[in-house]
Amino acid sequence: MSTGTNIVFFLAFVSSFLSFGLQAASPDSLMLGCGSENEDTDADGRKWLPDSKFVTASNSVQAQAQYQDPALSSEIPYMKARIFTSNATYKLSAKSKQRYFLRLHFYPANYGSHNAEQAFFSVMANGVTLLKNFSASITCKATTQAYIVREYSVAPLTKDDLELTFSVNTGFAFVNGIEFVPAPDDLFDQATLVGNPDQSFDSKSSNLQTLYRLNVGGSSIPPTKDSGSLGRTWYDDGSYIFGANAGVPNLADNKTKIEYKDIPDYSAPVDIYTTARSMGPNGSVNINSNLTWMFNQVDTKYMYIVRLHFCDNKNTKANQVVFTIYINNQTAEPAADVIGWSGGIGKAAYRDYATILDEKSGGDLWLTLHPNPDSKPQYYDALLNGVEIFKLETGKSLAGPNPKPSEMLEKNEEEQKKNFENQKDKETGSNKAHVIGGAAGGAAAAGIVAALCIAVYQRKKRVQGTESHTNSWLPIYGNSHTSGTKSTGSGRSNGSRHLSSAAQGRCRRFSFVEMKQATKNFDETNVIGVGGFGKVYKGVIDNGATKVAIKRSNPQSEQGVHEFQTEIEMLSELRHKHLVSLIGFCEEDNEMCLVYDYMSRGTLREHIYKGNKTHLSWKQRLEICIGAAKGLHYLHTGARWTIIHRDVKTTNILLDENWEAKVSDFGLSKTGPDLNKGHVSTVVKGSFGYLDPEYFKRQQLTEKSDVYSFGVVLFEVLCARPALNPNLPKEQVSLADWALHCQKKGILEEIIDPHLKGKVNMESINKFADTAEKCLSECGVDRPSLNDILWNLEFALQLQEGTDSGSTGLASRTRSDSDDASLRNQHMMAIHYSNLSLGSESEIGEEQPPPSSNNNEAAPDNDSAIFSQIVNPTGR
Repeated sequence: MSTGTNIVFFLAFVSSFLSFGLQAASPDSLMLGCGSENEDTDADGRKWLPDSKFVTASNSVQAQAQYQDPALSSEIPYMKARIFTSNATYKLSAKSKQRYFLRLHFYPANYGSHNAEQAFFSVMANGVTLLKNFSASITCKATTQAYIVREYSVAPLTKDDLELTFSVNTGFAFVNGIEFVPAPDDLFDQATLVGNPDQSFDSKSSNLQTLYRLNVGGSSIPPTKDSGSLGRTWYDDGSYIFGANAGVPNLADNKTKIEYKDIPDYSAPVDIYTTARSMGPNGSVNINSNLTWMFNQVDTKYMYIVRLHFCDNKNTKANQVVFTIYINNQTAEPAADVIGWSGGIGKAAYRDYATILDEKSGGDLWLTLHPNPDSKPQYYDALLNGVEIFKLETGKSLAGPNPKPSEMLEKNEEEQKKNFENQKDKETGSNKAHVIGGAAGGAAAAGIVAALCIAVYQRKKRVQGTESHTNSWLPIYGNSHTSGTKSTGSGRSNGSRHLSSAAQGRCRRFSFVEMKQATKNFDETNVIGVGGFGKVYKGVIDNGATKVAIKRSNPQSEQGVHEFQTEIEMLSELRHKHLVSLIGFCEEDNEMCLVYDYMSRGTLREHIYKGNKTHLSWKQRLEICIGAAKGLHYLHTGARWTIIHRDVKTTNILLDENWEAKVSDFGLSKTGPDLNKGHVSTVVKGSFGYLDPEYFKRQQLTEKSDVYSFGVVLFEVLCARPALNPNLPKEQVSLADWALHCQKKGILEEIIDPHLKGKVNMESINKFADTAEKCLSECGVDRPSLNDILWNLEFALQLQEGTDSGSTGLASRTRSDSDDASLRNQHMMAIHYSNLSLGSESEIGEEQPPPSSNNNEAAPDNDSAIFSQIVNPTGR
């Protein structure tokens, strides 16, 4: 790069660091907010221009999305769209002989009378077909994403503009955003053909589509942090690792300076080369295993460029680490030696490989690294820093078919429609049925009170050791257990024998020796909590590189086998920012252990009312609740099937060092609803005080049972007291009942956390309380969805942030004090949306912590409780 370009890059980096994400694109970049009338700024601080002067279309309209999905990374450019009812063309100014990145943004939503499910269209760029009969709605459903970004690398142009044409196949066409960013001409060059190392493919003049771009061993990198002002997004690789060996993330030493010796510095950002994933320090284990990534939904019959980024920040000499690279089971590089390639420690390098994906692949592309013993290296290891995968144009086309949603997803959608219709039929019942229902509800309420009393008595017996444990529930998968779920006479537990092979393949398996080493032989000083499963220990693995929390089963607890199986089956498939990560498991010599990411700040309950050393601000509480809601929302709608947590409470919401909330403990979770019903019929399990009364009464579990429990959590956060406190007067024992009573009487402010009074915006408090109240509705169908809850919580956060910045007046003002017309309009819109809850079934709830002499305590003290029921092991 020239000196002038380096200076520009440095100034851009400093500018973004000082003012949080200022426009990172080059001066020649074009970012269009399609359908927008004004210039807008997105969440990363990038500016989007209106598109009207770039498009020629007689039949186009500007439209606003009717609903904002919580998963949207930014309101800009996704909440507005340009709708085409006939063919239309964008003309984008460009320089001839210049390569460009073209990014198209799609958010399939309802835009007035235009429903994105009806939109099928094609897109061409200067005669090259990018999308053909494309459905953004089908693609989002199949990939469980809220929005889509399609990125293309357009070959050097032969004229001074690019014509981007949208053609309507069925219904209409639409687009939310367009990015047109100049790229270096030499970004692509020669790629070695996999299977034919003596041949290479010249990709310099090819059009390409970006399929994957990963920061291996590190976190996601936003477009504002990309190098060369190219605006690329780099995602973390955790979701693509296949098999038991997930390797070890590595971070370059602070003293190591990354150097771009033989490659340009726009190849990838510095952060790509400072982080890596290696196989780990145990050579004898590494030589018998692989480090593998799997990429699915890749179109067959196309050629692909696989770009691998390397930088060895640990070794200093050639032949210390040598490994073989396989792409789709073919040797791409027999003896990869990063130090030999780059010339030394901290020097960046990359390699391009070209491969053809045939139909036998099933649409999966595999990348595998394995130590090469033939070179007799000093260490048996392998490493990788980054991956990019590009599809190459074939016959003037980059288009592939719309992905096919899974059969389970399609069946679930059909069943949800049937359930909704059935529910509407039920709601047309006679007045007589309502009278009978009211009487039955009264009897059920009496039954719940009696059951609570029995539960209190039974738990006291367990504490005194007079009751044995029983196996009263089954794991999630009906075929994952037999009558012999206890330990066998051989001394080996059946815990993992009944796990699916897929679950075992996705989890790292530890030996019991490794567990003892990690916890210093289960030293009692490392105990950070005790739960129904057993004790939880703080530990370190991978030679101290990774802190973990290890749950060790109690051999006397028969229920541990089921929780063990369910936790692995569940968490091995689930990956989300707001779900606690399962690293692996150990099942050996009658011992069962589960290994998780260590959550340094413990449980939410600790920081609300149980021995907390600091008081969370209202903004912190809102952000934590939003994070937990996002995790639950993913369980209900983002996974391959609906997952009902069944034990939502403040001890199962964990906090990391950055105060990010993560939902934990899936030992009681259930998949559902049943494909032939709107619910799962199951034995009632959960924690009293949080338990949905409708579920308790009917033994019919739905996702709205989680909503009820989350409503109790919201009131706990607001009032800073346990869900159940037997030491209080009878009418105040249940927080849910007492909070609803105070809410209806208009005296809720009297029971909120004293540390909040006079310091927060009461509009925010009221919005939060209204949301919690709706969650506790008697009938599940009246409760909001997690989507609606998230909308309301985000709105409450905006109200509070307005107060913190001084834009909404005094913190103590009430709803009637608000004279800001704009805020009032937003508030009314929030209320409107929150009342549009599309519930699915029944619920209601109650919990039971042990008696305590302190009215503000619900369980024995524990300084660093980390996992399920660590603070309060009851309710199982």
